[in-house]
Amino acid sequence: MRRFIDPHVHMVSRTTDDYQRMAEAGIVAVIEPSFWVGQPRTEAGSFKDYFSGLIGWERFRASQFGIMHYCTIGLNSKEANNQQLAESVMNILPLFLCKERVVGVGEIGYDEQTPLEEKYFRQQLILSKETLLPVQIHTPHRNKKRGTLRSMQVCLEHKIDPSWVLIDHNNEETIKDVLDHGFWAAFTIYPNTKMGNERMVEIVKKYGSERIIINSAADWGISDPLAVPKTALLMEEKGISSTDIDKVCYLNALRFFALSGKIRESDWLNTEENIENTYNGNSVLRGDQKLKKVDRRSLPKNDSSNTIV
Repeated sequence: MRRFIDPHVHMVSRTTDDYQRMAEAGIVAVIEPSFWVGQPRTEAGSFKDYFSGLIGWERFRASQFGIMHYCTIGLNSKEANNQQLAESVMNILPLFLCKERVVGVGEIGYDEQTPLEEKYFRQQLILSKETLLPVQIHTPHRNKKRGTLRSMQVCLEHKIDPSWVLIDHNNEETIKDVLDHGFWAAFTIYPNTKMGNERMVEIVKKYGSERIIINSAADWGISDPLAVPKTALLMEEKGISSTDIDKVCYLNALRFFALSGKIRESDWLNTEENIENTYNGNSVLRGDQKLKKVDRRSLPKNDSSNTIV
């Protein structure tokens, strides 16, 4: 039986059907980083409602399928460029970082690598030290290597232990620097713009599984919430050891986010779908709909008929 954690997936952008498919594929826990939702937000209240949704409704939706939902909270780099808004958001972040199942500060870092992005990146690194939470860093789509190196440099300037920092959206150009500096390296299996799972297999073959984590970053774009189990299946077919597969698809994410003191494996062992309860009087069920129960004790390995994308 193989279990998976997707440590970076934006479930607020996904349908409830995705939760069901993820549960059936063996995903037992997800971590949802705060992110840019597509439409620029104009008021701090929008962030407050969004953060509340991450620790409330999304946690409930996941529970109906026996999936444990955690999140990281932060001001994303793209919206850090709106200074007036950013100042207001920074005032409310401490209210949410102390909440149950908030397991990190994130995703933060750089987008266009502007002075304002760096200002609020640094402020949130300070918050991470004050709240004793690990950091989840978004590396930019453009000038990725420069942004990755700068992200690590700033963390070290703030005397943050690299073992408390997860550098996300790595590729072949950045991984050696990240690992050599002692940081955790996450890889996003995302069509076209990030990392394909064939490439991910080659990375694990070359670098092993120490401090390497795989995620889907599935969101409102063309993406796949089953990217982690599908990549695990491909790794198995390509001869990667079960030990290495389990580390990059499950154990390493658990180990890193356990630094928060708010996530442990016992959270989901023997858990059952929470299909009877409602959240503020609401349920994801409609009419006489019943959810298909998933027996956690006998989860099969992933169906080889799944298309590898």
